[in-house]
Amino acid sequence: MTLAPSPAPSAAVAPVPRPAPGRAARPAASLRRLRRNRLALVGAVLAAVFVLVAVVSSLLAPYDPARPDFGAALAEPGWSHWLGTDDLGRDQLSRVLVGVTASMQVGVAAVLLAFVVAVPLGLVAGYYGRFADTVVSRLTDTMLAFPFLVLAVGLAAVLGPSLQNATIAIGISQIPGIVRVTRAETLRLKHLDYVGAAIANGAGDGVILFRHILPNATSTLIVQATVGIPSAIIGEAVLSFLGLGVQPPAPSLGVMLSSAQPFIADAPWMAVFPGLVIVLATLAFNLLGDGVRDILDPRGGSR
Repeated sequence: MTLAPSPAPSAAVAPVPRPAPGRAARPAASLRRLRRNRLALVGAVLAAVFVLVAVVSSLLAPYDPARPDFGAALAEPGWSHWLGTDDLGRDQLSRVLVGVTASMQVGVAAVLLAFVVAVPLGLVAGYYGRFADTVVSRLTDTMLAFPFLVLAVGLAAVLGPSLQNATIAIGISQIPGIVRVTRAETLRLKHLDYVGAAIANGAGDGVILFRHILPNATSTLIVQATVGIPSAIIGEAVLSFLGLGVQPPAPSLGVMLSSAQPFIADAPWMAVFPGLVIVLATLAFNLLGDGVRDILDPRGGSR
């Protein structure tokens, strides 16, 4: 009697890996929140337009922004000069476009400078506490005793009038606020369970700070950056208006407002258009910052 051969064992089917629902849902949920926030969309579009104009302003400018044309001095807005001309006949549209470049340069560079200095100080003060926290906090409080623009004007006066020195002055003036935000986030994050687990596993201070605390504080710092850019734009305009930033004949929105003072009654377009651009630029980045905060806020929805 022959036995029927036993059937071959079926091959085990490996389970198909599925993406983590939390990670896959994050971009979609963020986009949904952004679409619901119409003002944030407007701010993002305007901010992108300003950045694009700053990059290609030299190509968009129809005239040389520094070349005078005395025959067209104080010309009203028209087909030849869409935004009119100033007292020296220079095209206002060309000067506004190039002035946006200076504003964006200062806005981005000043915030980067502030973050490079402030974030390490905030991390050290919040993580180590005691003497380090006391020293950093007292220095921060001393700088915060002066209003932002007052401190920027004072530093720019000491450093000397130029666009580079104005950027440094504005960046230094923004350091205290970023230090306090970074310190607060570090104090909150260092008491969470995953940091305690990393310490129990023997992780060093550098690993804890730069692999566990700083990445989880990034969302808050990004929001702080979007808020700092409009402050830097206003700061550059104020310093240039006072003669401590961009120096004539180089165009700047603040320089244009300063030169428009004697002609405000006869040629109001000299002040209206640069002022309007400053308002739109600061409004765009503020709206963008609000939208970014809503998207990155961990308490704004399920993560």
